[in-house]
Amino acid sequence: MQATDSPQKTPPGSGPEAAGKLRASVDAEGRIVLPPEIASRYGLRPGANIFIEEAANGLRLGLPVNHLAKVYIEPTNQCNLECRTCMRNEWTEPLGQMDRETFGHILKSLRVFSPLPKVFLGGLGEPLAHPEIAGMVAEVKKLGAAVELITNGTLLTREMSRKLVETGLDMLWVSLDGATPESYADVRLGAALPQVIANLDGFREVRYGYPRRPQMGIVFVAMKRNIADLPAVLKLGSHLGVQRFLVTNVLPYTAEMRNEILYSRALGDFVYGATLELPKLDMNEETRAPFYWVLRSGKNVAFAGGRLGETNNRCPFIDSGATAISWDGYVSPCLPLLHSNTNFLDGRERFSQKFRVGNIRHSDLQTWWNQPEYVALRERVKVFDFPPCHICGGCDLAGKNEEDCFGNSFPTCGGCLWAQGVIRCP
Repeated sequence: MQATDSPQKTPPGSGPEAAGKLRASVDAEGRIVLPPEIASRYGLRPGANIFIEEAANGLRLGLPVNHLAKVYIEPTNQCNLECRTCMRNEWTEPLGQMDRETFGHILKSLRVFSPLPKVFLGGLGEPLAHPEIAGMVAEVKKLGAAVELITNGTLLTREMSRKLVETGLDMLWVSLDGATPESYADVRLGAALPQVIANLDGFREVRYGYPRRPQMGIVFVAMKRNIADLPAVLKLGSHLGVQRFLVTNVLPYTAEMRNEILYSRALGDFVYGATLELPKLDMNEETRAPFYWVLRSGKNVAFAGGRLGETNNRCPFIDSGATAISWDGYVSPCLPLLHSNTNFLDGRERFSQKFRVGNIRHSDLQTWWNQPEYVALRERVKVFDFPPCHICGGCDLAGKNEEDCFGNSFPTCGGCLWAQGVIRCP
């Protein structure tokens, strides 16, 4: 596969380009020749190795494992709330905030990448609790990188909104797990939904005063106690001008939360059953009951060609070329491996040990990213030759992520619910 300086073109207003698609060609040796702007954007440089996967209607090309496209930065693991869904309910790790020196090392490291990776400010804590968060956004934007940030919305004052918009923030994600004060406070203990809504409305008003307006998104953590609120959350978000919604499941970190999950059957469904392909169709009184039955039938369902089972055994962090950096500078392959924690997988207690590649204060990000052991890990996860620990409780090894019955060494990903499309992050 290679890039070309003269990709095939068709007359304006016709062909793939008119439909928002670019055209590639195949040379005499069977190599795919890509337009140079696509090759550059996705790190397809000469000599890069990529994974090719056969999909239902063609081929899926993955990013090369040496292409860094996104960096999660955890400004702090401290938070002003005590949510019942949070990992902090059971852990003993130290709390802290990223200092200027550590952040300076990150900025210096980012400058050497071309194209610049997207930066996402968020991890376990509340980013707006960091006193210099607006300045951190501004400094990343000066490099020319896109910046996203996630918040619980309680500290999103009008002054903070103005600072974030002025810095050039590209996307603001807000965690919103309820549509009434009672249901919201039931999940995010001590939070006040009316104030969060007022803050979001203030952010919307502030951004209209600037030519470059950041988008807004809502993340909803679904569980039994709040799933009935999802339609109202969607309506509320639309009223506030939200452009993107992301629904994820809860991962129980405490025994209390085990009964809140909504995916006890979904882990096995859509994978092993017969294939059922559905077209686009209206969702109304006539289709609601049959559609509900279809989803519970255990079939491998596809909607207009998009198969639900294709989300299995695919790491969203490795696939998207991401890495994560904790508040104290440690580099990890993904957000789930940023901190050690105990969680419950299908009712079984499981310990997930954090995995650290190195520290940004000791060497630059490019060095850690290209470390042979880290590259080998990303290649291993791309292939995803791990046992299905998420649905198999047959051995003691499934209780940790340190080794598995296939002979894989730490870290193992067979019990990761992010890789099964159950848990999702922006």
